[in-house]
Amino acid sequence: MTQYENVSTDAGEARITWRAGTKPWAVLALGHGAGGGVEARDLQALAGALPAHGVTVALVEQPWRVAGKKVAPAPKTLDTGWRGLWPALAKPGLPVIAGGRSAGARVACRTGRELGALAVLALSFPLHPPGRPERSRAEELLSTGLPTLVVQGGNDPFGRPAEYPEGPYGLVEIPYGDHGFAVPKRAPLGQDEALGLLVDGVTEWISALR
Repeated sequence: MTQYENVSTDAGEARITWRAGTKPWAVLALGHGAGGGVEARDLQALAGALPAHGVTVALVEQPWRVAGKKVAPAPKTLDTGWRGLWPALAKPGLPVIAGGRSAGARVACRTGRELGALAVLALSFPLHPPGRPERSRAEELLSTGLPTLVVQGGNDPFGRPAEYPEGPYGLVEIPYGDHGFAVPKRAPLGQDEALGLLVDGVTEWISALR
């Protein structure tokens, strides 16, 4: 079952698309990136698969996206919007896993512990700007203080799996995937297979949190 909820925050009005889990035991909140919305293939794949495993998925649209703006605001404003949404995410009374893709993953990493999240899921975490490995954002990932899983495309220009430092987090690689987990037509695995690896990896990790 899908339900929609608008939430007022100090950064503007945000929107949650709820996908109710079967006998839910947790909520997975997923924020989008700076270049797209909740229609991203990885977010939709998880929203389609996890409810059957007892996880209610909350697809979160930041206020700037709801307002129809084309450019994401500063990280501080993204964090403000996420914090304002959190009471609605926690309203079902279930443990909340903070997650997101790209910029949304950074928000989850920065705010998860203070908001009382159960864990952090970072999809396509932008470890550094493309071609600028010296501008590392690894500290955001290393300092979550919570069980954390990174799911990263093998060809992500924002950080390939081999570039990640050792740390207290798990990492699932999606071979040949780019920043949006798209795989080339010439790759030895298809797009559906790639998304299947993503869903399986996340499902296994979340199940272990129970």
